[in-house]
Amino acid sequence: MKFDNKITRMLGIKYPIILGAFGHAGKADLAVPASEAGGLGIITSICYPTAEEFREDLKRAKAMTDKPFAVNFTLWKDMIDNAFHEEYIKVALEEKIKTIFTSGYDGSYIGGIFKKAGCTWIHKCAAIKHAKIIEKKGVDAVVLVGKEGTGYKNEEQHTTMINMTAARRILKVPLIAAGGIGDARGFMGALAMGASAVYMGTAFMATKEFNAPDKFKMKIVNQEITDPKNIKKVYNMKHGIPPSFASGVIESVPTIKEFIDTIIKEAEEIMAEFKTWGMAD
Repeated sequence: MKFDNKITRMLGIKYPIILGAFGHAGKADLAVPASEAGGLGIITSICYPTAEEFREDLKRAKAMTDKPFAVNFTLWKDMIDNAFHEEYIKVALEEKIKTIFTSGYDGSYIGGIFKKAGCTWIHKCAAIKHAKIIEKKGVDAVVLVGKEGTGYKNEEQHTTMINMTAARRILKVPLIAAGGIGDARGFMGALAMGASAVYMGTAFMATKEFNAPDKFKMKIVNQEITDPKNIKKVYNMKHGIPPSFASGVIESVPTIKEFIDTIIKEAEEIMAEFKTWGMAD
């Protein structure tokens, strides 16, 4: 199946599948396999205690692949001061990173620097209201995270379905869907709702390359979608970082390449099913 849309052209990738930005495991060993498999890998700057360690891993990633990968700058409450990121910004520019993501609070300062350098800037947020604001500041695309996803919740956050169908009417920039997506049906559903790509975290946590104990990965695999305790955790907006409903459709721990290949193979099967209904050429 060939994918040709605003995001695949913007990022130079084969498949509109983006590896989520991880605050501890988002390094070259995870990002490169995602890029090599046809998606977009992301290296997260806050994974590195120093800017020089960040530089070394960017160099290593470039030696490992000639495929595109991106860098994420996370703006948490204690990192809103952009001075924290200055050395990392300098390194990313010197290493000629072409695409950057910002996440959390307003990323327009960092995004503006990279835009002036001719780079692509994508921002991740949880509320359509915030997406509208960041669109006006020149972002090239927006990741919208639905309530089904992991991470801190926002009281103005919608589900992935409403994020895509409603925001597609409101925003002009390409949308990237995140939140509760973990298989081919979620992938295809997001595209049908108006997304130009999907952004997945939990699904990539259950891969062989993810730097976590097997016990942690099997907990994702064995998570029941009907578990009331898990449902309560996912929708909890007050305490900790809840899990994602994507765990309900994850059944194994493949390599990243196997995972992406399976999504594309099953997406083709879904399209073939549509054809039998007269829904696709």
